[in-house]
Order: sequence, then C-alpha cells, then structure tokens
Amino acid sequence: MYFEHLVEINDPADPLAETLGLEQVWTGLMYRVHEPTVFLPGLDRCVVREESPNRVSRELHFGNARILDNVTFRHKEWVCFESAATPEHAGGRLKISLEQPDGERLFLRFTYETTLSEGMAEEEGVQVSEFVKSAYRASDLDTVRVIRMIATTGRPQ
Repeated sequence: MYFEHLVEINDPADPLAETLGLEQVWTGLMYRVHEPTVFLPGLDRCVVREESPNRVSRELHFGNARILDNVTFRHKEWVCFESAATPEHAGGRLKISLEQPDGERLFLRFTYETTLSEGMAEEEGVQVSEFVKSAYRASDLDTVRVIRMIATTGRPQ
C-alpha cells in the first residue's frame, strides 16, 4: 500500500498557532528517532543498536513483538524509517520530508509504503486500507502536536 499526505506546520491563516522554524521541527523529528515511545502508542521501549551520523539502527519492543528498523536521514530535509515484514509486523517504509515553499509556510510530507495490499479485504463494505490511512493521518497529526510541545516547552509532555 502506498499513501502520501501533507501536514501544514505553519498556517498563516491561523494567528493563534505559534510559528515553528525548520530547526525546531527538525529537532522534534530527531526526538522521534531517539525517543520514539513518546510518539508511538504501545511502544514499550526502544534500544538503539547502532548509530552513525546519518543512520540509526533500532530495536522496538511492543509487548512481545520485537521490530528491527533502520532510520536514515538527511539533515533538515528528510527522515526515513524502514522495517522488514515479520509475523507480528507488516513492515514497510515511512519517509517524512520537510517542505518550505516560502519563508512562512512549513509542511511535513508523510509517505508510507507498506506490504499491506491496497485492496485489502472489505469489512462491512468499507475497505480496511481506508482505516489504515486514517490511522496514519491521526498518528501524523499527533506527531506534529508532540513536536509543537517539544518546541514550546522543551519536553514532550
């Protein structure tokens, strides 16, 4: 399954929302790399197995399920999370790209590529893939909420 969408960080039409800079958003994304339990409900712990300047290899523990993933990134441009399919996990790839079309507006583009089939079985007339996409959207909005919290308070909560 392939799914892509944009989340606007700075909306000039919303005067109540604090404007975040590229550096603040990048810091939040790096927080997601190193402290993913704040961003991923159900994640019990994360063990960094290996780290280099543009890559982090992690072991994620969701209860009894253990997922190995690799995170690569290009400073202030994108972060990519990749994991192989296992019996407990569909596997796939999430790339989060920073886009700044002008000086004020800032977006995160979330691009998902998973082993899930686009035409997953219908349940009661609704495609399961639409539920998955909706969950991705909600998770991505929550990611932005946590990044805002980190930017304004220095802490995720």
